[in-house]
Amino acid sequence: MEEKLKQAALRLQEVELLLAQPEVYADPARLRALTREQKELTPVVSAFGELEAARAMQSEAEQMLSDPELRELAREELRQAKERQEALLQELNLLLLPKDPDDDRSVVLELRAGVGGEEGALFAADLLRMYLLYADKCGWQTDVVSRSDTELGGVKEATLTVEGAGVYARLKFEGGTHCVKRVPETESAGRIHTSTATVAVLPEAEETELYIAPEELRIDTFRAGGAGGQHVNKTESAIRITHLPTGTVVECQDERSQYKNKDRAMKILRSRLYARQKAESDAAQAARRRSQIGGAERSERIRTYRFHEKIVVDHRLTGDEKSFPLGAVLNGDLDGIIDALITRRQAEELLQQANV
Repeated sequence: MEEKLKQAALRLQEVELLLAQPEVYADPARLRALTREQKELTPVVSAFGELEAARAMQSEAEQMLSDPELRELAREELRQAKERQEALLQELNLLLLPKDPDDDRSVVLELRAGVGGEEGALFAADLLRMYLLYADKCGWQTDVVSRSDTELGGVKEATLTVEGAGVYARLKFEGGTHCVKRVPETESAGRIHTSTATVAVLPEAEETELYIAPEELRIDTFRAGGAGGQHVNKTESAIRITHLPTGTVVECQDERSQYKNKDRAMKILRSRLYARQKAESDAAQAARRRSQIGGAERSERIRTYRFHEKIVVDHRLTGDEKSFPLGAVLNGDLDGIIDALITRRQAEELLQQANV
């Protein structure tokens, strides 16, 4: 650890010197990478500095122990210095864990109704509302790019972008099959039904990171459906983009401007292709989006929303930490679940490092 900390301190000095050079600002990609690295290194180097100070405090206290008049004071300072070092070492262990390079990215979040027909669509609508409320509480910017509703107010599928600092670091834990157990409004006998909805969380790719050749795209325009009055019937503003090499299709029709719809569709396409490319380059990861969505079967669930018990159970957690109040969660209070999942992930990574 000592060598890693010294290297981090030297690298932070290098990065700060580079950021002081005007030519760096002419290269947005390099500037973004250096700024991200500075953000990651600063807390590590700061904690290392505090650790060195605590060690110096311990050394001074040990020297004071030989003085009878200062012995009691020295013992107290020695105790505080050792406790501070222990806390800082734990903090540094976490800070030095490998970072997911996508954690600072914004995301494209895709929701789809799964098992359960109309009830699955109504549950997907509940999840969409939950994520919009959570994003609002976090101060993130959201944009519902596309949404397909049912007659009863459910959501067959929806795509939204969520933009802000560290969005993927939090929302990546939401990818998978979500399950609901409740009595549907259409159930006259009062029986509890089980339905599902799937969530895919894709890190948003920058235009400079993923080049898509124009000849690889087929772009079709068509008339938008849904609300919109005369605009719907007369203007071919909706866009459908097909990436020919992979067969990936993205549609966007929410904006009245064809150009805005095209920009939105390209953003989603880049994110899908980025997730696909990254998954293919790492055989151990498997296809990110496919592994998250699965087949929407109940056995693949990551979380169950139990309305009759008024709790939400996350199946990746254990013991008392696995259940949370239903009402709060559906109203966008996801921090408790996400924080618990982050802590669990960190504990697993620390254990893995210890066993290496």
